[in-house]
Amino acid sequence: MKDKILSLLKYIFMVVCSAIAFFPIIWVIMSSFKSNAEILSNGLNLPSTFDFDGYKAALTISPILKFFFNSIIVASIASILNVFILAMAGYVFARVNFRFKNTIYIILSLSLVIPMTALFQPVYSVISVLNLDNTRAGLILVYTAINMPMSLLVLRSSFSSIPRSLEEAAYIDGAGFFRTFIQVMMPCAKGGLASAGVLTFLNSWNEFIFVLILTKSSDVRTLPLALSYFTSQFSFNYTAMFAAITMSVLPSIIVFVIFQEQIVSSLTTGAVKE
Repeated sequence: MKDKILSLLKYIFMVVCSAIAFFPIIWVIMSSFKSNAEILSNGLNLPSTFDFDGYKAALTISPILKFFFNSIIVASIASILNVFILAMAGYVFARVNFRFKNTIYIILSLSLVIPMTALFQPVYSVISVLNLDNTRAGLILVYTAINMPMSLLVLRSSFSSIPRSLEEAAYIDGAGFFRTFIQVMMPCAKGGLASAGVLTFLNSWNEFIFVLILTKSSDVRTLPLALSYFTSQFSFNYTAMFAAITMSVLPSIIVFVIFQEQIVSSLTTGAVKE
């Protein structure tokens, strides 16, 4: 009886947590289909009709598609670079023994606890010296770097969980170090690669502070920052504002839903094997 009560309490707790997490998202999406009158009269009611007038208005009021395109370019390229570079680093830390290996790994891992505010000035100085401020390339470089610690942890765990016999078989067949890494290890660590890529993409897509500091022109701004600039233009057109918010958050939700299985399995496997 006690076990049944505990099990029931667990399910109730999960349902409550899920409701708290999903309610704001569902409410924003539903509100994007309502009229201003419906939103102001009773925000919890379902829309009387499902039309896309709010989305048409949002696209008319501000050039959201341009900022959407900037976000796609910056987040996608940063994710690809981060995964490829950190995959090589994770493989080396997982398989190669060298002097001060653990010390270097601990130092890199400790960068996770550095406050983001402490990075503003040094990052801005470096990007300015490289003449990459107010460019997509500068944002890509910054996002690739700031997501390094988490990707390194995930990918090192993934490569450590792969049996060494696969590498030994590849070496016996005549494959070199780099060929073994590309053709054998990376396909086996696809769960970890997907996890690192998705986490980097989500962080890059939703990042606000660095794009605020490093960009001046609307030509290179990403969607989160652009929406803050255009809030006043939406005025009291809440339907268009909620439609713009929906367009900004849906890609990250879709990416996570598609790759959630790989993310969970990779993180779980890495935690157990390590």
